[in-house]
Amino acid sequence: MKNYLIRAGVSPLDNFDAAYMAANNSIGSNVGNLVYAYSIFRTLMKEDVKITPDYYKINPNQADYINKHYDGYIIPLADAFREKFAPKLRAYTDLINRLTIPVYVVGVGLSTDFDPKSGQTYPFDDDVRNFVKAVLNKSSIVGVRGQITADYLTGLGFKEDTDHMVIGCPSMYMNGRELIVRDTNITKDSIISVNNSPKSPDNVLDFIERSMREFDNHYFIPQWLRELRMSYLGGPDLPNSDKNYPYSVEHSVYQEDRVRYFLDVPSWHAFLETTDLSFGARLHGNVAAILAGTPSIIIPKDGRMRELAEYHDMNFIYGPDITDDTSIWDVIEKSDFQSVSRQAPKNFDRYIHFLNLNKIPHIYEETNNPTHVYFDELVAAMPKREAIPSFFTLSQNDKSKRWMKYVEEEKKMQERKFNIQKNRLDKKVKTLQKKVDFQKRTLDRKAVRTALKAADLFSKKK
Repeated sequence: MKNYLIRAGVSPLDNFDAAYMAANNSIGSNVGNLVYAYSIFRTLMKEDVKITPDYYKINPNQADYINKHYDGYIIPLADAFREKFAPKLRAYTDLINRLTIPVYVVGVGLSTDFDPKSGQTYPFDDDVRNFVKAVLNKSSIVGVRGQITADYLTGLGFKEDTDHMVIGCPSMYMNGRELIVRDTNITKDSIISVNNSPKSPDNVLDFIERSMREFDNHYFIPQWLRELRMSYLGGPDLPNSDKNYPYSVEHSVYQEDRVRYFLDVPSWHAFLETTDLSFGARLHGNVAAILAGTPSIIIPKDGRMRELAEYHDMNFIYGPDITDDTSIWDVIEKSDFQSVSRQAPKNFDRYIHFLNLNKIPHIYEETNNPTHVYFDELVAAMPKREAIPSFFTLSQNDKSKRWMKYVEEEKKMQERKFNIQKNRLDKKVKTLQKKVDFQKRTLDRKAVRTALKAADLFSKKK
């Protein structure tokens, strides 16, 4: 039995409730993280392969434990090459350098402008360079999300297709080699799934808001951790209240019960199968739709989204090209919803090649169309979940129960953090005490030697 550790906030086989996930940030601040974790679990898990989430813990001092209990460490990352993530990159580098087991980076990207300059440098370049070197000492090749990131690593001195290769996002291979997108007739009466990000520029926010209003049957699918708390607890509101975005539960999508927040992939997938179109500025909001067979329009707003949209040949419209006159109906008319399907087999083959280069076991080793998928059987046995019922649909009693449950989970989480910090502090105190004791013994020995020398000198003078 092989046992792999994976970077993930939750396993698809965990059954944590909304209060626990909100208090512990099991979604890594964005529920889209569940999609590519789910795909990797499905692709790699077999009867003789176990995958254990690390729950986003990075502790270099746990290296000996990891070496003893796991056969490899799988690290899927999003836009990890960014300044705010640099401290975690350094922690990963320290941990990886202490590991003796293989370490596989299954996707990583650069956070950059929509159109980055060639040869552009960043304050975290050395951190990235050290991280990639550490990984390459533990595996054959690093998988990156798109060409922008590949060019960036090449600029740092790494060779494309030798040290790193473009594999896109692992989430896109959840269903295997073939990707089927339904042909739908999109009208004003169609059921529409809308996703968005408050970080989108104003022109994109305005376009998504007015386009959403074109359809009576629209549903907003938020992804942020803060939006999970808004959906579950009724608040607090998001910052940037001046933006044209559902930043508050006073927005119509909340008031009219048009928000659907999902905490697992199967329920998200099932909902999207009922929709006729998905559009918006969230990468995995639209990836989830594509995987459910729903036509999608993605609006890349920066380099990290652009490189993935281009690599997978998704149906997209560039954010900078959107004006006040841009019409969703014109965009739909010009869309090629099947482009992503035509590109899928080639990208899938490249992804499998990446897994094979790193000698990572997977379910496609014998055929691209396995009839028996162990992971699917495990998921089928799980309790069925749905979107979180809106806070506004609850009775006052049920609202109070939600808050009480969340406060209880928050308290437990804070206690766990306190105990971890206390244990670390205790260890530091013990280490310092050992040093003090050592120094004391050293000084005592020196004092004895000095006294003996002084006595010897005194006796000679006599």
